[in-house]
Amino acid sequence: MNTNIIRSIITGAAIVITALILGSSFKNRNLKQDTISVTGLGSKDFISDEISWSGSFDASAFDAKEAYNLILQDKEKVKTFFYSKGFKAGEFTFGGVNFSRSYRTVTTKESDGTEKSEDIFDGYKATQSVIFRAKKNPDLMKKIENVIDKTAELINSGVQFEPSSPQYTYSDLASLKHSLIEAGAKDARQRAEKIVESADGNLGKLKDASMGVFQITAKGSTDEDSYGGNFDTSSKEKSARITVRLTYNLD
Repeated sequence: MNTNIIRSIITGAAIVITALILGSSFKNRNLKQDTISVTGLGSKDFISDEISWSGSFDASAFDAKEAYNLILQDKEKVKTFFYSKGFKAGEFTFGGVNFSRSYRTVTTKESDGTEKSEDIFDGYKATQSVIFRAKKNPDLMKKIENVIDKTAELINSGVQFEPSSPQYTYSDLASLKHSLIEAGAKDARQRAEKIVESADGNLGKLKDASMGVFQITAKGSTDEDSYGGNFDTSSKEKSARITVRLTYNLD
C-alpha cells in the first residue's frame, strides 16, 4: 500500500478519535453544569446536663506505712468536709491510693572545687482522689458547682487538696446531631430553591448529599471549625453546629 495512503488513513482516524473525545468532554461538562451544590447550616445553643469533677490530696512520710495512715486520716477529713457542704454518701467516690517515691537533690563541693549533685531518697508520697459526677440531676450538679471554689477551706484542716477543672458534657448527643442534620438539610434546600428561582430555573431531584464535621464550642465562641471537629467540655453553655452539602439536578 502507498505510504501516503497509509498516512492519510492514520491522520483521518486520529481526527475522528479526537472529535469523539472532545465531544464526550463537552457533553460531560454540560452535564456537570446542570447541577447546583449548596451548603446549609444546622446550629443550636444548649446547656450541658452532665458534670464530672475531681480533686486529689496527698500525704508524705519517710515510711510507706506512715504515709498510708496519714492519707487515711486526710480521707476522713475530706469526707467530713463534703458532708458538711450537703453531700450524701454515694454522691461522690474515692479512688485508690497511689504511692510514689520522693527524692531530693543534694549538691556537694569536691576537694578540687567541682560540684557533685546526687538524688537522695526522701520518703514516700501517697495520693488519693475524690470524684463527683452528675447526670440529668440539676440539684446535684449545682451542689458540685458551688463547692468547687470552697475546697481551699480544707487547707485549714491540714489537707493539701488540689481541685481539677469541671468537665461539662451532654447526655443525648445523638438526638442533637440528628436535629442539626435535619436543620442543615432544610437550610440547604431553601438556599438552592432561592438561587434557582432567582435564575428562572427549576430544581430537580437530589443527586448527592454530604455532611461536614460535628462541632461543639462554648456559646458565643469565635473559634474556627476544626478539621477533626471541636468538642468543648470546659463550658456549661455550648453551641453545636454541622454543615450539610446538597447537590441537585436542574430541570
